[in-house]
Amino acid sequence: MSTPRLSVVVPFYNVGAYIGDCLDSIARQTFTDFEAILVDDGSPDDSAVIAKEFCGQDPRFRIVEQQNAGLGPARNTGVEHATGEYVTFVDSDDLVTRHGFGLLIKALDRTGSDFAAGNARRFNNSYGVRPSWLHAQAFTADRLATHISETPQLVLDRMVWNKVYRRSFWDEYGYRFPAIRYEDYPVTLKAHLDAVTVDTVAAPVYFWRERESGDSITQQKFQLANIRDRVVSAGMVLDEVEDALPAIRHRVHAHFRQIDLHAILSAFGTVPPEEEQHLVELTTELLDRLDEAVLVNSPRLAQLQFAALRSGDLELLHKVALDPEAAEEHLHRTKTDFTLATSVREVTWVDGELSVRGTAELRHLQSRPSSLRIDLVIAGKNHRLPVRRYPASDLRGGTSLVGFEVRVSRELLAKCTAGPSHFDVRLRCGGIRRRDLLRGQKAGSPGWPPGAWIDDTNWIQPGPGTNGALAIRRLADPCRLTAVEQTPEALVLHGRSAFDEPSLFVSRPLSGGEEELPLELRGRDFTARLPIRPILEETNPDDPFSQRTTRAFRMRGPEGREQVLLWTAGDRLVSHAERGRVVMLTRSTGGYVNLHESPIRMTATAAVVAGNMLVVRGPDWGEVDFSWRRYLPDSDDHVDVACRRTVSDDGWAAVVDMAALDPAEWILFATAPDGTAHAVQCEPFLSSRLPLTIQRGPHTLAVRPLAGTLHLEIT
Repeated sequence: MSTPRLSVVVPFYNVGAYIGDCLDSIARQTFTDFEAILVDDGSPDDSAVIAKEFCGQDPRFRIVEQQNAGLGPARNTGVEHATGEYVTFVDSDDLVTRHGFGLLIKALDRTGSDFAAGNARRFNNSYGVRPSWLHAQAFTADRLATHISETPQLVLDRMVWNKVYRRSFWDEYGYRFPAIRYEDYPVTLKAHLDAVTVDTVAAPVYFWRERESGDSITQQKFQLANIRDRVVSAGMVLDEVEDALPAIRHRVHAHFRQIDLHAILSAFGTVPPEEEQHLVELTTELLDRLDEAVLVNSPRLAQLQFAALRSGDLELLHKVALDPEAAEEHLHRTKTDFTLATSVREVTWVDGELSVRGTAELRHLQSRPSSLRIDLVIAGKNHRLPVRRYPASDLRGGTSLVGFEVRVSRELLAKCTAGPSHFDVRLRCGGIRRRDLLRGQKAGSPGWPPGAWIDDTNWIQPGPGTNGALAIRRLADPCRLTAVEQTPEALVLHGRSAFDEPSLFVSRPLSGGEEELPLELRGRDFTARLPIRPILEETNPDDPFSQRTTRAFRMRGPEGREQVLLWTAGDRLVSHAERGRVVMLTRSTGGYVNLHESPIRMTATAAVVAGNMLVVRGPDWGEVDFSWRRYLPDSDDHVDVACRRTVSDDGWAAVVDMAALDPAEWILFATAPDGTAHAVQCEPFLSSRLPLTIQRGPHTLAVRPLAGTLHLEIT
């Protein structure tokens, strides 16, 4: 048998609930020339049974056994048995995207770089899929043949598993993982420093599981043994950057202060008395390694913790860890602390005008009379908006006059351009004046803002602009979908192009590739038939967790003009369910047409209050029971409150008495007859109408989407 190009090292220990899905995601790769070395690290559960069954079904997979030694040594064992030109690592409770290996190897074959790394997503059953904060900072764009000295944000690229390494590079430097937790960073940062060039890919190549129970290594952050290994790992990394370029050294030290030191200081809120002194010693060890220039530029509350640590004031460390907001009230504030904080809480259309509701306040400043001015800035010119102010929840957890609503008239919206128009916020409180763009978009309509026509040819689409600030764009005569018909075999799309002789293409943004849809044209009006069966028969999804594939639509003209197809076809999805899978035509966050194909997961399309009852509705795709679920802290254990389920021609309805729900965060779950359960999805058009806020006595209930699932927060 020929030598495979890629070796995939998969250590496993006590992951019987997850390893099957992990190995299946590897087997589904579009890049097929690989071997998978499964390292049984003395696992006590049935993980090895599942792994051996997989090896029996796919000759590319083989198993290696060893006594339990930990994740790092198990990875080292896997490398010793690997034969490929490239090597990569996968943690056995995670997933890889179907195109991940292929994208990274394609880059390496093109550039000859020492390794390639890609973006990652976090996921679990409660919150669905969402960006990984660290990777979102480092992988903002495709960069071929770069280096950490040119792209210093790669300092944040701590994990080993989102990468493919050239084996000759790995062997040249003799990388080995230490026998500790947090074993990745000492290896990955050294590799970034040793490499001549590396490639980065902005597309997600890896899905990183976040367990509800908090029993993964990185989630056990307050255990003393975990903290000890974290400090040891940090020391190894700090040794590595001792003689690095100043910019890299500074970023590493600042990162440890912001992430690791902050997490360790938080442990003082839960540490048992008999471990206090050990925690003091470990925290001091890391604090003493960090550059003073980084520490003095830390937030004032962090500096208070540093001083308390060095003076041995355990009482203060406990107080700050348990209630940092209360501790902040005792700090002496200067005017530089009073920065402007804004949020966008609701975006709607009212009587033809765009309504934006949010909050504006000064951080750390007690509520007091203030004046607020908000302008819409169009092409550099400010247009003052009428501001209505009202009481709303503030940063201190109370209620004060921080809420506002502005409405933008049709006449002013007509002056907007295709470029983003932003909201300029100015707040004056006494002698303190602050100014910033309106930002801080919350879940619901701020994240899925609805667009609308302001006349026959001009569409207004709110959405994210510069640095995440809320923006407005005017789209003049855009390419758009105007209606959808359903037949048993196809979705029939009707729309209008912005140019003559258009072509319509369907693409998969994550994995690439496109196909052209035949068009029937009547001038610039078009009809396209999208067959359903070929889409349903595609069994290799782009998202390995939700098993969803997303397709986007783009129109092109004969002279190379190109536009993404805008959704203007009403405010409800169009769906077709068949043989356990569903195709949904809907909108994206930016208002464009998306086609999702996935296994059937119940999807909410409406949420309303009827007396004491909260009613959620959606299309009926099968027999399930509904319940609102809350997870117990750091546990897979949960409490369910059952819903009454009804079915009509309009679909299902899940009804619950709100009095049965305690103050907590709840997630709507659907449970199938075989016992499998999943969080109910929140359809984009419902997201654009949320949050739904209900006041019941002293409690506030807010229904909102989080990472694509439906949540209810009761405070």
